[in-house]
Amino acid sequence: MSPVRVAAAAFGVAFGFLISWGQFTDPDRIRDMLLLEDPYLYLMMFSAIAVAFGGTWLLRRTRARALLTGEPLSLDRSKPERRHVVGAALFGLGWAISDSCPAPVAGQLAQGVFWSLFTIAGIVLGIVVFLRRQERATRRAAEEAQTPDSPVASVATG
Repeated sequence: MSPVRVAAAAFGVAFGFLISWGQFTDPDRIRDMLLLEDPYLYLMMFSAIAVAFGGTWLLRRTRARALLTGEPLSLDRSKPERRHVVGAALFGLGWAISDSCPAPVAGQLAQGVFWSLFTIAGIVLGIVVFLRRQERATRRAAEEAQTPDSPVASVATG
């Protein structure tokens, strides 16, 4: 197994342990957070964001390279688009309904929480629907580009 895969697995296990230990897998804790009754998870997320922000700044400032591959680190910045807002709203809706999101639900499954299987099924269903819609849109765009009446096709052939 490659060193990158070993490192990814180790970080995944550590992340799963830490979100479980930090109580991000506790639906009651999540519900209280979403109802603005308990700031604990918000404070945990804020501290993680602050550490990530500081670490990213430091890595960019020193022009660091990836430890395992030696590749230069890069950060892509893009302006928020409609799809980001829609995705965030759907994510928040799913979070509110299930009292979980993808990372904690994996931790719940590892802890043996049976009902997390239903949440995982919803996540998988959402991913499948998204990918099928993307595939259909790509296919439709390719078909439109190949029709003779299409402005793209007439430019390409003309």
